[in-house]
Amino acid sequence: MNQREVNIREVGLRDGLQMVSTMLSSEQKLAWCARLVEAGVTDIEVTSFVPPKVVPQFADAAEVATGALAIDGLHAAALVPNLKGAQRAFEVGMRRVHYVLSASNAHNLKNVRRSTDESVEDFVRIAAARDELGHEVMLGAGVATAFGCTIAGEVEESIVLGLVQRLIEAGAQEITIADTVGYANPAQVRNLMLEVLALAGPVPVACHFHDTRGLGLANVMAAFDAGVRAFDASLGGLGGCPFAPNATGNINTEDTVFMLEAQGIATGIDIGRLLAIRETVAGWLPGEPFTGAIARAGLPATFVQREAVAA
Repeated sequence: MNQREVNIREVGLRDGLQMVSTMLSSEQKLAWCARLVEAGVTDIEVTSFVPPKVVPQFADAAEVATGALAIDGLHAAALVPNLKGAQRAFEVGMRRVHYVLSASNAHNLKNVRRSTDESVEDFVRIAAARDELGHEVMLGAGVATAFGCTIAGEVEESIVLGLVQRLIEAGAQEITIADTVGYANPAQVRNLMLEVLALAGPVPVACHFHDTRGLGLANVMAAFDAGVRAFDASLGGLGGCPFAPNATGNINTEDTVFMLEAQGIATGIDIGRLLAIRETVAGWLPGEPFTGAIARAGLPATFVQREAVAA
């Protein structure tokens, strides 16, 4: 990837939907995916293989994953919380599987009812299961609450870096560093991401920011300046963490793309089409809070879209 190009991975269909009260149909989710691809968003986390009793929104995970795999140009990924979820994802043919654990042991216990060390051990089993398949699966691992935790407070950089090292040694092919509860500031992000990138070496690194306290986009630029070239974002800023009081959700895809493109950093994403998709999805999810300055104020007359990134 060119140093003036960035990859935006859409997580609205997974992180964005996991807490909403309205159940979308599989057909709606797949239409959302197809329209995103038409807009230039080719990396999408389309679902999560969690027990339906925990997150009913993803009871159709297998159907959505199968349908997404049939969409031309879409690099579909699924989130899994444990080995059983990973096995379900492998069974339907997912080629990109993301796993997440928390750097904060207290948050991990609340989120998945086990310690962080136990989650690392489960990732080792997932990687072994992947290796037994005999076909290629890109297995990514995310470190949540990397910049702080609403339950435990401060999270030491050494803990985050130790987890990154262990996950790479276990077989992670991508690392995502997440500000799950919106605690990060740009200086903190730049410092940690320089360390993570140096440790990861050739292993790709992405960031997942929340805009809980209004610093989401500033944190994107801090990570970009450190060398990160891949970011998660959610259409309309949908999503959030149940353990972050008054959280406003993920960084907004439309605003993130605008900020980058306005600085001459190519994303290959058509903002106008994103806004049209947002309008459709907002109609599907009445009452859900959608954020975004571009949706409210529009694009400035001086804005020039960068040329699409070559595939």
